[in-house]
Amino acid sequence: MATQKFAMSGHRLLARFRRDARGLAAVEFAIILPLMIVIFFGTIEVSTGVAVDRKVTVLTRTLSDLISQAPSITSTDLANAFAMGPAIMTPYSGSPIRAIISQIYIDPNTLVATVKWSSGSNATARGYNSVVSIPTGLAIGGTYLIMSEVSYNFTPVVGYQLGAAVPTFTLSDQTFTRPRQSSCVVYQNAANCT
Repeated sequence: MATQKFAMSGHRLLARFRRDARGLAAVEFAIILPLMIVIFFGTIEVSTGVAVDRKVTVLTRTLSDLISQAPSITSTDLANAFAMGPAIMTPYSGSPIRAIISQIYIDPNTLVATVKWSSGSNATARGYNSVVSIPTGLAIGGTYLIMSEVSYNFTPVVGYQLGAAVPTFTLSDQTFTRPRQSSCVVYQNAANCT
């Protein structure tokens, strides 16, 4: 009898507990809040990553465009072009910018693209006569291209601030432009145009 009474009392307590919704909002909030914080900061980091990637693309195009406008350049001209990198990448200039500018010649017989001169900033320049892969639409024999390559390591800020292991993403781009004032861009007054 006592066991039966205890079971009935327990059953009534459970029924009353199921109907009671006084703490429901607090429990739901405690469950949803961490998820919402992760979504919020994740959205910020993805947006920042897209913005940094866009800046890398703008820098790559700017370097190629600037060098292709001159009939001849010097090491100072290239250094000045590379020096614009941090300004273009502002406010994301925390990591070193690796950039390479090269002039490529496309052989008229084989359509193989080779490097005629190259210069790098925080990166190793391409070797003379090294073969470069270019888009087939740009492979016009007997012509020159200015190729710029930029890469940048992007590390999300939120994970770094929280002390978590944060991956670094390498964002890079490559752009080709044709010389505008002459058939090729002469570098350091060298005979590097055929």
